[in-house]
Amino acid sequence: MNRSFIDLLLPPSPSIKWPQVHNPKISKLDISDLTQPPGLGEPPLQKKMTKAGGGEDGVVVKKIMVSYAYVGIWIGLSFTVIVYNKYILDPTMYNFPYPITLTMIHMAFCSSLAFILINVLRLVDAVPIPRRLFLSSVLPIGALYSLSLWLSNSAYIYLSVSFIQTLKALMPVAVYSLSFLFNHRQTPFSPYTLSNMLGISAGVAVAAYGESRFDPIGVSLQLGAVLFEATRLVLVQKLLKAKGIELNPITSLYYVAPCCLVLLTLPWLIVEYPVLRDTSSSHLDLFIFGSNSLCAFGLNLAVFLLVGKTSALTMNVAGVVKDWLLIAFSWSVIKDTVTPVNLLGYGLAFLGVAYYNHAKLQDMKAKEEHKKVVAAVEGEAAGKLLQAKDDMDEEWSCLIHL
Repeated sequence: MNRSFIDLLLPPSPSIKWPQVHNPKISKLDISDLTQPPGLGEPPLQKKMTKAGGGEDGVVVKKIMVSYAYVGIWIGLSFTVIVYNKYILDPTMYNFPYPITLTMIHMAFCSSLAFILINVLRLVDAVPIPRRLFLSSVLPIGALYSLSLWLSNSAYIYLSVSFIQTLKALMPVAVYSLSFLFNHRQTPFSPYTLSNMLGISAGVAVAAYGESRFDPIGVSLQLGAVLFEATRLVLVQKLLKAKGIELNPITSLYYVAPCCLVLLTLPWLIVEYPVLRDTSSSHLDLFIFGSNSLCAFGLNLAVFLLVGKTSALTMNVAGVVKDWLLIAFSWSVIKDTVTPVNLLGYGLAFLGVAYYNHAKLQDMKAKEEHKKVVAAVEGEAAGKLLQAKDDMDEEWSCLIHL
């Protein structure tokens, strides 16, 4: 029983006990939670952390689902408007071959709803435009838009839905060509872009060669509509965006739709009104034209939501999907003839459009990266200037105190 002094200071090993932890969350934590090797199941601590971060995953999934919902709504409304217009204007269906009248009904309806959304309900912020800018920029854009809608709706009388969608694939070609002509400094010549445009044009030419219902009048009308719409897009970039004015689809309708309504009145009085006046069979079904106009306005609202919640590129990609759905619908339901040559031309044209959208995305990414680099360099330079100013102020302060 004799023990040394040191033995008395050191208690025997069995009596060593760790202090009790009073925090209930920590006391439940086992050391195996941290030391369990990978591959033997997820440690409890990692499971707790995963559950804690599950909220962020839920938010991401929700955003993705909302984006898909907007894409689906836009595709559905765009599909409905095109098929609905075809149904109303085609002489073999509803037989109302008056495209100017239909366009004016759309513009009157959209003008009224845009006015209510902006000035009454105030759901969309108004963009003030000076009178001089309105006359010099908005009015020409409205004139081009009215011509584009007039000719595009007229084409439904002569051509199939599938072939019209293929002709619309020429839009990038027209926009690029006009941009190069109007401002070749900001739209430099590129052999890759030129080959892309030629590929789209070749696809459209193949589809036209295989089109069973090829009509020169209908093709001329649709090509004219593409040309006017491309000119409008270029002028929007040149006359409005270059001056810092950004119009979303609702504010665009607020300013442009009344212009279209007024500008189409004269050709309507000359071309369609005498026929409508003398034709007793022509009548306006409130349900047909009201629902058609509501779909047209809903399409513009869907564009506003889709671009705001996703991106313009998403809308372009969704547009390709919508075009193929329309081609399938045109063949299966409307019973338009779609030949293998048509399908080959469609494929070539839409592949070209898809590549154009991809190249546009890469260009946008490069510009964004350049802006970030410039902002970082400017921020660093500004920081150095501020630091130098602070150092100089400090030196002056020291001199004053001395």
